[in-house]
Amino acid sequence: MDQIAGIINLDHEQDLLDELTYFRCGAAVPFAGRYRMIDFTISNMTNSRIESVAVFARRKYRSLMDHLEQGKAWDLDRKRGGLFILPPDWNDPTDISRGDLQHFHNNIDFLRRTLADYILVSGSQHICNINFQDVLKEHKDVNADVTVIYTKVDELYPEHQMAHKLDVDEEGRVTSINNDQGNTNVYMDMYLIKKDYLYELVEECIAHGCSHFFLDGIKAKIPDLHVHAFEYEGVHALVNSVESYYRASTKLLDVEERDELFRDDAPVLTKVKNEAPAKYATSSNVNNTLVANGCIIEGHVEDSILFRGVKVGEGAVIKNSIIMQRCEIESNAVLENVILDKDCSISESRTLIGAPEKPFVLPKRKTM
Repeated sequence: MDQIAGIINLDHEQDLLDELTYFRCGAAVPFAGRYRMIDFTISNMTNSRIESVAVFARRKYRSLMDHLEQGKAWDLDRKRGGLFILPPDWNDPTDISRGDLQHFHNNIDFLRRTLADYILVSGSQHICNINFQDVLKEHKDVNADVTVIYTKVDELYPEHQMAHKLDVDEEGRVTSINNDQGNTNVYMDMYLIKKDYLYELVEECIAHGCSHFFLDGIKAKIPDLHVHAFEYEGVHALVNSVESYYRASTKLLDVEERDELFRDDAPVLTKVKNEAPAKYATSSNVNNTLVANGCIIEGHVEDSILFRGVKVGEGAVIKNSIIMQRCEIESNAVLENVILDKDCSISESRTLIGAPEKPFVLPKRKTM
């Protein structure tokens, strides 16, 4: 079987999550009650039997490194292969590479040492559950140079405006990669390429002073390459802004949406934290809410997501909100359409109300 190695390239990801990324990169943002954004990408790779995964990170990666550790949660703490977090740490005065080509060029040893024949490159902003072995099979069947992954969306939202779109012919060949605002074929920032060909394109791009491997090495060469489009048809969300984060999170309150993403045969894995089960007082009233371990609830919560260790005081009301780890909402406080980052405190009888299209966001460790 041809092996695949994975690269999670965070270098060009758009950071528009405002308060949620003051202290962390987008890949480390908490999501869905107990996960981080990057968990979905790594889980997709390990569920697809990818045993070597490199992470290209350039800035605000301390929280990411703390979460990933040695990759044990994804069975990547292994003697052969494993998880490699590769922040920028090069001091070669002769290096002329720029942009994300610096990562490919200066971490070329990762590619040389892996036994994989193919490289799967992905970002972290597309939430999905995909099997990359299916992508490899189709890639080989059509004898493609590069296979890019896309999904057809039913409705275009503001987050899709910044995403690249694909024009695909009847044979599944990509004829154009563009920013057409009416095109519903959304490129998912994932592509599969043979390792030897990746070497060749990287060196060519560096020699010509390029700075973006996908745009300069693949998109610009579509007339000369066989770029195949693999259509992903499962549940999907693009998270690149506060509004898209809120929209994607609240969709998980739908049982069918949640079950399709968190499948038994392809589980989403994350860093394990041993905590007591959630505790519900006799005064509590909880409806249509995701509640993680360690929560203590005495008030009213509906249509919301509570991360680990959240405390909700008696008489407090929380609606349509996302409350991250260890936040404390004191008695008789009211929160509606609100996102609280980790370790926030809301004082007794305080009221915070945002709008569904523009939720109120409180940064990490704030008190109100």
